[in-house]
Formats: sequence, structure tokens, C-alpha cells
Amino acid sequence: MVGRVGIGAANPIRVQSMITCDTMDTEASIAQTIELAEAGCEIVRITAPTVKDAANLQNIVRGLRERGCDVPIVADIHFKPEAAMEAARWVEKVRINPGNYADSKKFKILEYTDEQYAAELERIRERFTPLVKLCQELGRALRIGTNHGSLSDRIMNRYGDTPLGMVESALEFARIARDLDYHAFVFSMKSSNPKVMINAYRLLVARLSEEGADWNYPIHLGVTEAGEGEDARIKSAIGIGSLLQDGIGDTIRVSLTEDSIHEIPVARALVAMIATSSNIQAPSSKPELSFDPFSYSRRATETIECDGVRVGGEELMRVVVRRATFEKVAHKIDRLGDYKPEIVYEDARIREIDPRDDEAVARVNENDEPQLVTVRDDVDLPVIVAFRLLAAKLAARHPILLKDVLANDEARMTNAEGGPNDRMTKSNSGFGIPSSLDIRHSSFLHTLLSAATNIGSLLCDGIGDAVLIQGEEAPGQALRLSYNILQAAGSRIFKTDYVACPSCGRTLFNLQTTTARIKAATLHLKGVKIAIMGCIVNGPGEMADADFGYVGGAPGKVNLYVGKTAVKFNIPEAEAVERLQDLIREHGKWVEPAEPVNAGVEAASL
Repeated sequence: MVGRVGIGAANPIRVQSMITCDTMDTEASIAQTIELAEAGCEIVRITAPTVKDAANLQNIVRGLRERGCDVPIVADIHFKPEAAMEAARWVEKVRINPGNYADSKKFKILEYTDEQYAAELERIRERFTPLVKLCQELGRALRIGTNHGSLSDRIMNRYGDTPLGMVESALEFARIARDLDYHAFVFSMKSSNPKVMINAYRLLVARLSEEGADWNYPIHLGVTEAGEGEDARIKSAIGIGSLLQDGIGDTIRVSLTEDSIHEIPVARALVAMIATSSNIQAPSSKPELSFDPFSYSRRATETIECDGVRVGGEELMRVVVRRATFEKVAHKIDRLGDYKPEIVYEDARIREIDPRDDEAVARVNENDEPQLVTVRDDVDLPVIVAFRLLAAKLAARHPILLKDVLANDEARMTNAEGGPNDRMTKSNSGFGIPSSLDIRHSSFLHTLLSAATNIGSLLCDGIGDAVLIQGEEAPGQALRLSYNILQAAGSRIFKTDYVACPSCGRTLFNLQTTTARIKAATLHLKGVKIAIMGCIVNGPGEMADADFGYVGGAPGKVNLYVGKTAVKFNIPEAEAVERLQDLIREHGKWVEPAEPVNAGVEAASL
């Protein structure tokens, strides 16, 4: 229980968010919290970076209760155990990050002996025990929230920057809580990389199962630093939606670099979609998986030629369209830039089968000539289940074409808004999406989320060599969605990639305007990955696979990174974007923009 809200067991999947204002601004904090609650947010998180901020939570909570708002409040703690102790006096739940709570990161390479490692764990026990006892005494809940971007030096040196390290970091703290007979806690394993996130949560659940039946603690899901707009919604659906489809997750937060009110309808739509899709009957027997659920590896196939394009093997993931879609854009092919259709479905001799039909599968496998294979549209299975079953039975030499929906699936997904978990309150934009985005209908939000969940999940499993979006009729949106899902899943990088954290009270600059300025300056740098972080909390770690980082170092000051390494310090914010461009030039990754108009705009207008 978090206040009046139950998490886990038979409770519905809970939706959370986080306010973005300064925690010392009591009235703004109250107003933002009420706005989130009225939009359907069931648990609200507020940052408490200092003891002073934590103490002001008393005033915020009192103001909320006086106004009749009883939404549970969570204090977000990273570096200061003293702030956690103060916050626990006033709020229903405290989130701590194991990598930051009792450790200071110096990014040193050390070899810990078993005795030294045990001594470190004892030091953590001394720091963490007082908070556990206080939460136990006051009836507070805890979230043991590991972030891929902030693993301790101890964990990094023993387990590496890996999903296993994330899990072990959380379990160290969970064992301390259990030793004190405290069990009111939730786990999370968040990352900006959906593949890392998915693997970490699966590994966590497997480890909890190994520990025993009494380790069945609730799970909170989230993709950190997802960014903004359509790309952020796609990345969130890949990470959160795929795990919910696997039956993992009791509470979620969609993290957007936008006003947090926009997070709620997206999260509720994901929950409603999952609730509806669970009504489809899965196969009674579970086949062996064709992939390792704890680490990513692309399914190995032979390379073939389809409609003049090479598919499978080490080739790029390809984008397929139906002939009707191709004919609608054929006259504008030269203006589609990076959003071109590559294969016409009807011209590619694609083999359609029901993966439950063993005779049909056997006929394909008996053929020595590799073929592009897909699931028939009339198969009455969930998309993810159907394609996993196909991958498990199909000979490895045959590439697979993924679909976002099957024909029987479209009406159900379109109507997902009315699912049993849906208590969504629409924002002013109608669908929880800023009006500046090219998402004009609620049905497209559901199309986007279901496509990203279904195709993205399979791509992160290593399944798939080409994709077909058939749940969206508008050709421009379908093509853009195809490529953006491939980009978000890390399967095909065709444009600049951005990792951007959501706003919160720790942020040292305006994330939305800064992100817009950085994008305007760098949007043409295909294949370059840029991280935009409001503060240092997850900066270096979440920038692990980014080429360059723009991180708030102090009010009005920015630090620039190359990978995890800070190379420029205390740059005035007014100069920082230009200095970032210079840094990219210094490392040989800058090119001058070829055209002033983004090709994606043309695709979106079709």
C-alpha cells in the first residue's frame, strides 16, 4: 500500500508521474500535483534533493489534503540519506536509487576482494537501516529504484554496466530490508535503452523467482530519458508495453521531456491496450523460446533478395508497404528523404503461414531456398505470441517480416481506449499529446502504441528482418512510424538520436526549450547520439552509449561530455549549444546540413 493505493496482486496497473517545479515552491507543487491527479495520475512523485526540500514536503502534503486531494506522494531521493529520513516523515513513499544513496561515484577501476566487498555492504547497511526502520515505524513504502545510468563503482567493477549489475544493486538493498522484516517495497530497473531495460526487468523477475515465493514484490516500469514527441512515446511503448505484454509490471511512468500532464493519457492508453490484448487466448502449450530473454542477439538468417532489396543476415531492417500504400506515395518518392518504402508486399513473394500449423511450417522448412516469412493476418493470436511462435518453429535460414497488427486485431486495438483499466481524463489537446506534434487523432496514438509495443518488443527479442505497419492507413504516418520504431529499438539508425530526461525540480535549465534548440542545430547529423540531461543524477551513466552529452552543471552553467567523460565545464547556457556544435566538429562527426527542410516533414504531410 502507498497511502490508500494498492500496488501489485489483484490491483490494476497504477499510473504515476512527477511534478516539474521547484519543490520549495509550495503553491506550484500543490497545483501541479492536483492537475496530475485530476488527469488520472494515481501516485505523484516530487524530488527532494536536500533536507530543506524534504522538509517542505510537509507543507505540500498539508496543502493537498486541505484541498481534498488525497493522491499519495513519493519523495524522490538520490544522494542524501538525511533528506530521505526527513521526507519519510511526511510522504507515503520514498524512492531511493541504490547507486547514489550510499555511494559516491568516482568512476575508478578497482578490484574488490571479497572482504572489501563485504565491508562495503556493511557500510551500506549502516546507512540504509535507519530509513528502513523509520518507514517500518510510520507505515511508509519504499521504491528500490535502480537506474542504468547511476550504478555504483562497486557494482560497476564487479558486474559491469549490465542488466545483471542493475539487478544485483537492487537486491543488495532488498536483502537489508528483508533482514529487518520490512517488505513494503517496489523494485524498478530503468534505462534509456529499451533493450537494456527489458533484459534487466526480465532478469530481476527470474532472480526473484529463484529466491523464493516470498520475493514476489511489485514492479515499477519506466524508460528513463525517453525524450519528447512521437519518438518518446514509441520508445516508452517498446520498453513498458513489451514488459506488460509479458505479464511484468504493476505500476508505470511514461517519462517525457514535456509538461508531465502529457504523460498520463499515454500511460493510461498503454494500460488499456494491455488489458484489452490480454483477452486473446494464447496457445495452451508454451514452446521453447528462440532467443535469450536476458541478452540481445539478432536472430541469424540467410540473406535473400525481395523486390530488388536484400533482406536478412547482416542487412538493414527493411520497411515494407502494401501496394495500395506505395501507389499513394509513388509520385513523391524522390521527396521522401529517409522515409522511403523499400519493398512492396505483393511483389516480394512473402510466405504467409499460421505458426500453429505444423504442416505448413514443415513445408517452408523443407525448402532449401530461404524465403521471407510472416504470420497470416487471420491468425487469432496476440501479435507478439504469434511471431515468437513462428521464430521458434521456423528454420533459422528464413528471414521474418513483422507486422504491427493482424487483421483480426485492428478493431480491438482501435477500441482499446475503452478497456477495463481506462479511467482516462483527456487533456486540452484531446489525447495527451502537444498540439505541435503530428498526432491528430486518438486512434493514431493507439496505433502508435500498439505498433511500437508489438514490433518493438520482437525487435528487442532479436526477431525480425523487415517491418510492415498495416494498422495505419495514412501512408506518411505509416512510413514515419515504421522508421521511428526501428530507430527507437536501436535496430536501424537513420537520423540523429536523442536521449533527453524529463523535467523535475532538480533540472538546472528549461529542458523543453533547450532540447528544441539542440535539435534545431543538430537534427541533420544522422547516426549521432546526443544526451540532454537537466542535472548530473543519471547523466554520465545514461550517456554510456551517447556520443555527446549536454548536462546541467550549475544554475545557468552547462558541462559538455564525450561519452561518459566531461570535457568542457561551466559553459554559460547562452553559449552552450554553439560550443556543443564545436565539440562535435572537434571529433569529426559534424557535417553541414544539405537542405534547410527536414525530410521527415515531407513524409508527415503525405
